[in-house]
Amino acid sequence: MTPMVVDASMAMAWCFEDESTPTTDQVLDRLAVTGAVVPTLWWFEVANVLVVAERRGRITESAVTRFLELLGQLPIRDDEAPTDAHTLIATGRRHGLSAYDAAYLALAERLGAPLATLDARLIGAARNAGVVTVGH
Repeated sequence: MTPMVVDASMAMAWCFEDESTPTTDQVLDRLAVTGAVVPTLWWFEVANVLVVAERRGRITESAVTRFLELLGQLPIRDDEAPTDAHTLIATGRRHGLSAYDAAYLALAERLGAPLATLDARLIGAARNAGVVTVGH
């Protein structure tokens, strides 16, 4: 089975109970079997959500540590051939996405992999690009 590309919106649903659904749990179960590939920026996005959530009292420091340990145990690997800026800009232009979201779509397109996201705009762009989406 082809590894998925997982965006930060999906990963954060695994962290916060109020964002978790049976579908996001199924994606997590699937990831355990297929693995996932993420653009390097994924770790920055995850870290940013966690630090902001901790600052706002939504999550404790110890819960952040536990969640990062969980992520470290999952078969998630960084993209070995990061997408160049020209491709990010072209993908963003074509689909009306930020460069950040374009990184996920461009990676899924390049790998021929499904994209796991909860982001409505990214789901629409993926469908327009012919990329299979999971988790919505």
